Amino acid sequence: MRAEVLRRIHARDWAPGALIPTEEALAQEFGCARATVNRALRELAETGVLERRRKAGTRVALSPPRRATLDIPVTRLEVEGRGQAYGFHLLEQRLREAPAPVTSRLGLAPGLELLQLKTLHLADGRPFLLEDRWLNPAVLPDPAPDFAAISANEWLVGHVPYTTGDIAFSAASASAEEAEVLGLAEGAALFIVERSTWERDLPVTTVRLAYAPGYRLRTVV
Repeated sequence: MRAEVLRRIHARDWAPGALIPTEEALAQEFGCARATVNRALRELAETGVLERRRKAGTRVALSPPRRATLDIPVTRLEVEGRGQAYGFHLLEQRLREAPAPVTSRLGLAPGLELLQLKTLHLADGRPFLLEDRWLNPAVLPDPAPDFAAISANEWLVGHVPYTTGDIAFSAASASAEEAEVLGLAEGAALFIVERSTWERDLPVTTVRLAYAPGYRLRTVV
């Protein structure tokens, strides 16, 4: 349903500024519940493709925003795509009270317990990436995954959807802990990615990724 609405907009079947059919009409056309239509249109409105006004209907936005998108990569596939052998070690896993900067970043109450996971990803047996992740236990099934067998990164990409997120890139000097784990001199320059994701109003995870020197980020615009 959502894909077909986008197709019609991109094909100019529904031109910019045009009023699109009502939810009732679309539900009848696609043979689905009105709630399904409402959800799809709401999501498209949130991305700026549609404009919805109460009692005025839904229109195609006149000037849809140009937004960059960045898919969350599976580190294993990223390493293997470089022609290298992948491996990882779960260094630490514990449920504990998250520090204030973490709960604040996720919009959670202070003192809440989250699952902290520290994982070292390897490329050809050498340190590639140190992942320090805080994970909301509310998104985990029972029983929880074995994060020593599958990395939290790969499991989350495959099993937990996200609707919004934020990401920041920076450079930082390796701390004593990072230097020891990555096999570097303390103070070595690291490429840092900090990312947080939510499934609607439910915080999913926040993670700090410290890449070993020589990492190069590529994306498509």
